[in-house]
Amino acid sequence: MSAERSRIYDPTRPRRSGRRRFLKACLFGAPAVAVAADAWCVEPGWLEIRRVNVARGTPTHRIVQFSDVHFRGDAAYFKKVIATVNSLAGDFVCFTGDIVEQGQYLEEALEIMSAVKAPMYGVPGNWEYWSMPGGGVLRSGPHRNLDDLEPVAKAYFAPICKMFEATGGRWIEDADTLTKDGKVNILGATARKIPDFKPKPGVKNLFLVHYPAWSRYWLPEMRFDLTLSGHSHGGQVRLPFLGALRVPDLVDEYSQGLFPTKFGPLYVNAGIGYSHLNVRFLCRPEITVIEF
Repeated sequence: MSAERSRIYDPTRPRRSGRRRFLKACLFGAPAVAVAADAWCVEPGWLEIRRVNVARGTPTHRIVQFSDVHFRGDAAYFKKVIATVNSLAGDFVCFTGDIVEQGQYLEEALEIMSAVKAPMYGVPGNWEYWSMPGGGVLRSGPHRNLDDLEPVAKAYFAPICKMFEATGGRWIEDADTLTKDGKVNILGATARKIPDFKPKPGVKNLFLVHYPAWSRYWLPEMRFDLTLSGHSHGGQVRLPFLGALRVPDLVDEYSQGLFPTKFGPLYVNAGIGYSHLNVRFLCRPEITVIEF
């Protein structure tokens, strides 16, 4: 038998164990499979309740915040979200934008949201504009002029306004409104223009805006007791020590959680839904309870 042939087959030569190769594959492959399973199958539907206290002294109000639903017809999941919101017994609820990505789902989404039991206050996100008829032209940026589509936006937002008002709250577009007890002034921005409002003296001022970094550029002189935002989805995928791998525009370093800023405390909610891919890792969908 030639040397070349003996290298191909030699019954006296020890051979590599197939079992050993299998165990090595498991050793290196199992963590990757576990991460993929968590990111695709577990975390996207695993709601996290985060609790934050921003009160100076004894809290006077409990706020429940959710954001960025991006409803695509998954009614069972969204109903679970709303049931959880109700179970947290907030004095009022804040929604910080992006109900749907496609207008065809808006009616069903609003029907589910209408089950919120506390007064609900909300502001539009980018997808409120992008999902309306003709709204695709606005995707060049959150500051894109809306004048030509103003009548369309008014008609598209009409059922949204009606649903929020039915809860005892309000859909807020560059305006402010007092809570029922008159102790919290809620200001809401569309981020399409600089709003004509200012914090009110003698009450707590709560600012709602979809984009976390928007106030940094457009309202640098104003200060609020609290700002609530969304938009970032927390990055959806976060890594230890690195944080979010990618965030959209007007997020900057404010990807998730509570931040001190020159315009006051800012809380960024990681959202309920997803953008592009239904994947989350170390960034579960979030409902926030804020003692205010």
